[in-house]
Amino acid sequence: CLGDCQLHTSCGIQKCTTDFVSFTSHLNTALEDFDLEFCKALRAYSACTYRNSKVCRGNLVYHSAVLGIGDLMAQRNCTKDGPTSSTNPEMTHDPCNYSGHTEAREHQGEEKTPASTYLFCGLFGDPHLRTFKDHFQTCKVEGAWPLIDNNYLSVQVTNVPVVPGSSATATNKITIIFKSYQDCTEQKVYQAVTDDLPAAFVDGTTSGGDGNTRSLHIVEKVSGKYVEMHARHIGTTVYVRQLGHYLTLAIQMPRELVMAYEESQDLQLCVNGCPSSERIDDSGHLPLSVMSKLLPPGSAAHPRSVYTLETATTKCHEKMLVKDIYFYSCVFDLLTTGDANFTAAAHSALQDVEALHPRKEHWHIFPRSRGGAVGRVSKFFVHLGLVCLILVVFL
Repeated sequence: CLGDCQLHTSCGIQKCTTDFVSFTSHLNTALEDFDLEFCKALRAYSACTYRNSKVCRGNLVYHSAVLGIGDLMAQRNCTKDGPTSSTNPEMTHDPCNYSGHTEAREHQGEEKTPASTYLFCGLFGDPHLRTFKDHFQTCKVEGAWPLIDNNYLSVQVTNVPVVPGSSATATNKITIIFKSYQDCTEQKVYQAVTDDLPAAFVDGTTSGGDGNTRSLHIVEKVSGKYVEMHARHIGTTVYVRQLGHYLTLAIQMPRELVMAYEESQDLQLCVNGCPSSERIDDSGHLPLSVMSKLLPPGSAAHPRSVYTLETATTKCHEKMLVKDIYFYSCVFDLLTTGDANFTAAAHSALQDVEALHPRKEHWHIFPRSRGGAVGRVSKFFVHLGLVCLILVVFL
C-alpha cells in the first residue's frame, strides 16, 4: 500500500483541477468570448493531465477528469490544438492587450503606469467640448472637424446648426477609424449618423482581430441609441449615444497614445481645443445668471425657446443636482434651442465622465471668476449672457 499511496501523492491532478477552476471562475456565459476563454482553459487542463499521465495512471480522479475534459470539449466544439490559458498569467506578454503591457513593465521592475496617464475627452450638446486637458469649451465648429487624429485612432464629427440663423450647432455624424495595428486588428471604420447608430463597423463585423485575440469589439447597450467600443490593444474605450436628434461621444485613451501624432495632425479638438474663432464661450464662461436682469420678465433667451432662465434651471436641476459646468451647459442649451433632449445629453455626458475619467476629483468642473477663484452662483456666466442677448436682437 505504501507504494500505491506514494503514487497517488505524486499525482498532480488536484493542481490541474484547481488551475482550471481558477481560469474559469470569473467567466460569464453571457459574454461573447465565453467559449473562446473556456476552450483555452480546457486545453490547459488537458495539457496538465497529459503531463501527469504516468504518475496518475492508477488514480480514478485523474481518469474521471480526462473523460470530463473530453466531454466538455465536445460540448463547446473546442479544437484540441489552439491557445491555452497561461499557468502564470502575470508573466505573459499579450501584444494585443495595452493593460498587459503595463503589467509586464511593472513585473520587470519598471514603474506601474498610474491611472492619471489615461485621458478623457467628451463632446455633447450644442456642442460642448471637454478636452484631454480637462478644458471645457462651447464651440460653433459647423461642418466636419477632427476630434482625434493620431497614429492609432481618428475621430471626426460633423456638426449642423440647431436653430436656423443661430451659431449654435450639434453633432449629427461621427466617424471613427481604428487603424490597423500589428497582428491585433486590421483597420476598422465605424460611422453613426442621426437615427442610424449601428452595432457594427461599416464592413458588417462587430470585432477586429482574429478569433483568438478579438482585441477590438463593439457592444450594443441600447438598440439604436447607445454603443460602446472597446479597443484593448490600445487601451481605449469609446461611447457613442443618440439623444434626441443629435449624437454624443466620450472617449478614454492612454496619454502616450494620445500624444503619438505628427505636426500635420495638430488640429485635434480633443487635444488643443477649438480655434478661438470658433469659440462661443468666453474662456469657459457660460454667463446665464444675469439674463434674468437683462431680459424682460417671463421671456426666453431665444424666441424659439419655450424656456425662461427660471424654467430651464428647474428642468436641468431635475437631472443634475450639482451645479457644475454640465448643469449650466444644460441651461444654456435649453435657452438656446428649447429642446428638452439636451437635458438628457448633459446628464449622460456627466455619467460618461464618471465611467471613463480616471480621476474622481476632476469629474466636476466649476465655472471660475476671471481672477481664477471659484465664484458664487450669482456671479457665474456673466459673459455669454451677452451672446444670448445678441441672439434675441438679431433673430
